[in-house]
Amino acid sequence: MFGRDRFEDLIRRQLDLFAADEAALLAEAGEADAAWTHAERGETEELYGDYQLVVDALAERLYDVREGYASTLDEQTAAVYRGAFNRASVKRFRRLASFLEE
Repeated sequence: MFGRDRFEDLIRRQLDLFAADEAALLAEAGEADAAWTHAERGETEELYGDYQLVVDALAERLYDVREGYASTLDEQTAAVYRGAFNRASVKRFRRLASFLEE
């Protein structure tokens, strides 16, 4: 196992645990997304703000998972791990993890 696949199993397990631990917040994000997407014109801005707060909370938690493990690695290995984690997170959680690519 080299390169990107080196961390595949670890990251899958980390994201599985994240999804289980944050199930309520992930559900809240889905509800908030539906609320602002289907809102009347005058309510959209406020509801989008509510959605963004939930997404930001999830994003911070994903970041903490990533950096918690990356901090145990040497700099070069951590960069490889971060790249693999970012790709897997975006693939699994889409917009909720898009900030990791920045």
